[in-house]
Amino acid sequence: MGDKGGTTLASGEKISKAALRLEAYGTVDELNSWMGLLRDQLKLQPEFNAQGLDQSLERIQNELFDLGGELATPTKHLNIERQRVVSAEDVARLEQEIDAINEHLPPLANFVLPGGHVCNSTAHLARTVCRRAERELVRLRIDEPDVRVETQIYLNRLSDWLFVIGRSISQRLGCPEVLWQQNRPAAMQK
Repeated sequence: MGDKGGTTLASGEKISKAALRLEAYGTVDELNSWMGLLRDQLKLQPEFNAQGLDQSLERIQNELFDLGGELATPTKHLNIERQRVVSAEDVARLEQEIDAINEHLPPLANFVLPGGHVCNSTAHLARTVCRRAERELVRLRIDEPDVRVETQIYLNRLSDWLFVIGRSISQRLGCPEVLWQQNRPAAMQK
């Protein structure tokens, strides 16, 4: 089956590896891997006490695994009383964490570019993969409108969370944010 470009969903249904559903949960899996790399990189920073952040990242990795499991299960077979899925409470918690983190960050006066530290860059990589997963989920929900909207909302908030985490990491490591230079010298534009 797999060698011929197909796979089996959690329900036993066989689908193409090019199916929108598989693209969506495959990208969620990729995002989870980036989150794991971010956790590992933060643990290598002795000056950065990442314990609270590590716990949040671990919780989110578990939620992403739940989300992938939900997407691997066609909605007609989904039993949210027996299977853990992302919820409105998970979304609300991400929003609360975004607000709490933003309270300690300077206001944005310019767009920031990924970079300045490998941990910041990894957070931004995770953010862009999260945005891709969200776009794929939007396409899936157009094709299969019964896919729960909470999945899409969760990814949207998680990408915002990753943005502020990237900023927070830079601040906590004492690395200046890399700012987009709109009016850069002509030599830089080439």
